[in-house]
Amino acid sequence: MRRVMYFLVTNLAILIVLGIVLRVLGVEPYVTPYGLNYKSLLIFSAVFGMGGALISLALSKWSAKRLTRAQVITEPSNETERWLVRTVADLATKSGIGMPEVAVYPSDDMNAFATGMKRNSALVAVSSGMLKRMDKEKVRAVLAHEVAHVKNGDMITLALIQGVVNTFVIFFARIIGYTVDRVIFKNERGHGMGFWVTTIIAEICLAILASIIVFWFSRKREYRADSGAADLVGKKPMVGALESLKASIKQPHLPDQMAAFGISGSRKSGLKALFATHPDLDDRINTLMESNYPEYKP
Repeated sequence: MRRVMYFLVTNLAILIVLGIVLRVLGVEPYVTPYGLNYKSLLIFSAVFGMGGALISLALSKWSAKRLTRAQVITEPSNETERWLVRTVADLATKSGIGMPEVAVYPSDDMNAFATGMKRNSALVAVSSGMLKRMDKEKVRAVLAHEVAHVKNGDMITLALIQGVVNTFVIFFARIIGYTVDRVIFKNERGHGMGFWVTTIIAEICLAILASIIVFWFSRKREYRADSGAADLVGKKPMVGALESLKASIKQPHLPDQMAAFGISGSRKSGLKALFATHPDLDDRINTLMESNYPEYKP
């Protein structure tokens, strides 16, 4: 229930902010008695498509902390937390990025994620289950994977891709809705119920198809982050971490909104693989095994 409330409140705030932006820009209605105003429609689509994605990115750290109940380590209270902060600091320095916030979130699942709008002020979080069940060498490899995501700017790029996809989905869904409203429902002025019903259906269908592009990028960035981690800590620790994740994974316990940011995902095949945020762990392990990275880096 708490997650649902955060989701609803956040999205309502985004809609209000973007509505204000449209008023400030003086954007005219995109449906007129004489047809579609494509310029207004494109601005409307871009504001809600790109704006929604960028605002979500700006709120990503705040949302992630509350959705996962992650506790940021400000003053380490034990040796594990001190090691965790030192390790992230070392990896961040080697990667040439600013020190991320380091957090632990309560979960028996072995997982971790990184998020944030800026490379120099990101958030790296690990589950309590990972700290308990995985040895330090492998946890270090997982942290290197998340730091590599930050270094590569994956969160920003993913948000931009999502924003562009959203813009085109909103734009073409309304063109389809307008066309059906005029041609099939014979509505000659403004827009009627046919426009709204068709637009909603078109948005759902187009969003499903367009998400294939977003998920494809999400899978590709996992390979890059694996390579970045191997470059930081060596191939053997990263392969060992992925093998541990493979042995333990049943179903990821990260909230749906955070699933793409975790290090592991459940195995999918067939058409489901097109909508997977993560590649199969066997493929990731094989890709690393075939690489030329050194076995270990202290």
